[in-house]
Amino acid sequence: MTSPLRDNGNASPIAAGRPAPIGARWTADGVNFAVFSSHAERVDVCLFDPLLGKETDRFALPGCTGGVWHGFIPASRARPGTLYGYRVHGPFDPAAGHRFNPSKLLLDPAALDLVGDLRMAPAVADDTPGGASPDDSAPFVPRCRVVDTAFDWQGARAPAVPWRDTVLYELHVKGFTRMHPDVPPEWRGKYLGLTVPAVLDHLRRLGVTAVELLPCQAFTSEPFLVERGLVNYWGYNPLAWFAPASQYAVSDPVFEFKQMVRALHAAGIEVILDMVFNHTAEAGRNGLTFSLKGLDNATYYRLDDADRSRYENLTGCGNTVNARHPAVRSLILDCLRYWAREMRVDGFRFDLATVLARDAQGFDPHSALFSAIRSDPVLSYAKMIAEPWDLGPDGYRLGGFPSGWSEWNDRYRDTVRAFWRGDGGQVAGLAERMAGSSDLFRHGGRKPSASINFVTAHDGFTLSDLVSYNDRHNEANLEGNADGHRENLSWNCGAEGPVDDRRIKALRLRQRRNMLATLLLSQGVPMLQAGDEFGRSQRGNNNAYCQDNEISWLKWPTVEDGEATALAGFVARVISFRHERPELRRDTFFKGSPRDGRQPDVRWLHPAGRDLRDEDWSDSGLACFGMLLGANAADAGDLLLLLSAADHDVPFALPEDVPGPWRPCIDTWETEEPESAPNQLSALLCRPRSLMLLERW
Repeated sequence: MTSPLRDNGNASPIAAGRPAPIGARWTADGVNFAVFSSHAERVDVCLFDPLLGKETDRFALPGCTGGVWHGFIPASRARPGTLYGYRVHGPFDPAAGHRFNPSKLLLDPAALDLVGDLRMAPAVADDTPGGASPDDSAPFVPRCRVVDTAFDWQGARAPAVPWRDTVLYELHVKGFTRMHPDVPPEWRGKYLGLTVPAVLDHLRRLGVTAVELLPCQAFTSEPFLVERGLVNYWGYNPLAWFAPASQYAVSDPVFEFKQMVRALHAAGIEVILDMVFNHTAEAGRNGLTFSLKGLDNATYYRLDDADRSRYENLTGCGNTVNARHPAVRSLILDCLRYWAREMRVDGFRFDLATVLARDAQGFDPHSALFSAIRSDPVLSYAKMIAEPWDLGPDGYRLGGFPSGWSEWNDRYRDTVRAFWRGDGGQVAGLAERMAGSSDLFRHGGRKPSASINFVTAHDGFTLSDLVSYNDRHNEANLEGNADGHRENLSWNCGAEGPVDDRRIKALRLRQRRNMLATLLLSQGVPMLQAGDEFGRSQRGNNNAYCQDNEISWLKWPTVEDGEATALAGFVARVISFRHERPELRRDTFFKGSPRDGRQPDVRWLHPAGRDLRDEDWSDSGLACFGMLLGANAADAGDLLLLLSAADHDVPFALPEDVPGPWRPCIDTWETEEPESAPNQLSALLCRPRSLMLLERW
């Protein structure tokens, strides 16, 4: 198709417009289009018939300011609901990093909504062995949709929960409600499923304060999965950063996402989004071309200096977004502001966050992007969570992010798993992790809330599988069971997989209570994986990223499932206790020194009833210890937490200088809530592989 500038009498159908804001933004008079491409020679905006899908108009954007191409189309031709895409003209010279090809229809990087699916076809590739591919990719590429962002929030306000009081709950929008019996069938697995009272009631009963949603940015499946008849279920393969995933919508992803946020906020629950800015679904040089690659490949991606036709692959996904470039940083910041301001999201978790702060010398915690986030009037109040690693050199940066950020703490995960598995020499490490990981975060004014503590997450075993399998069982992924983590620090408690043995089943249940209680009674911010509170299993699959089926979906327990409902009740009880006692959610790290005639803020105890000595910390045979927390207020009782990973009874002498009586609050050996009457005890018996919390009365 040619590129006409059609006349309407003497008036041009497109005016110069403005270079900001980026994207296609509706005003009362029409739509302003703006897209960055510093190396392009011309940028065309293409309009499509919403019913037939055919291109109806193509206009060259007449303005170019600082590398931003822009134009304004009046409301008579463009308005909310208008479908569009870009075609970009320029050199096709992969050796120089340029892959311009106007035969490829391109998605707006700042599109607020996408219509249709990306289909795997040769035409979506930008080149052939002989040069640029001439095939039109439009039949296989989604359309961008102009959106009116107006929405009635009905007075719902952001809960604004302080970090110290936050309890995170990681969930997948589809998997969480896909099998929920109280969700209307047409809403199951959708954003609207999270607005159903029964779903909200479950979250409130648990006591979680924020849901951390797996990626909700528009995404697609990798070609190799499509060839196997599988899909990318988790969503870590983005198409467009601003657009909510249409897979989770009944009809209107933007409107329904806002409805979800409104309902969660009304229930007092914050929304954290898992954002994928480190790579896109265009992959490497043999990958697809549907957006950034065709818009300005040399700007948007990090290229190999020795061969500009190749991509730096610091993500394991074929390409790496070039956050060093000011225009790319600006796009990321605009995206975050949009989700925070227009979609009312409360915070963000950044996948492979180390990539975003890499300059020519490596990771820089004071990078331009991080500095801009910290100083931004909108983003400076949002919760920021880093996955503090990538696949590049020196990419593991746990504890290296700046003040104001929290980080997924995988050392916490590994230490808790190792201790409760019964590995020797774990007491010192577990004490450090339960105290907030000051060895990692006590710098630059950071707080215990810098540590996002977790035992399980979407990537790996569920909690039930962690105590039921020694080995991964990923055969359904069709990769020969070679994918996923090999070493999981798991323990099947005596048999692999489902069993009928009552002793093994009881031990597994106790181990789950042990790890959940440890997580929720530690300093830092706890994160639960959805379904762990009632025993969800993935049948031993520890990499279910491509399993959009009952392997991944939550099977909700019935009232008759006493074990599952009892475990959920246990989790709710421990979270409630955490919320009640400020000693369990401190804003500062422990000092360990006496305070105003009261107990020190923390003491570490030996089963002999004394403080742990230097030689105890290195005792590989020590599997039982106590954590004594001094009460913050004079009218509150001290807390004593006893943990024993030993496989036998361990007598534990209570310290003589802290006389009771003591009231049991939590006991993972017991299947029911312990008797709460205080007792004047001088010693306790720590049962095998159990945890006990007592309050001084």
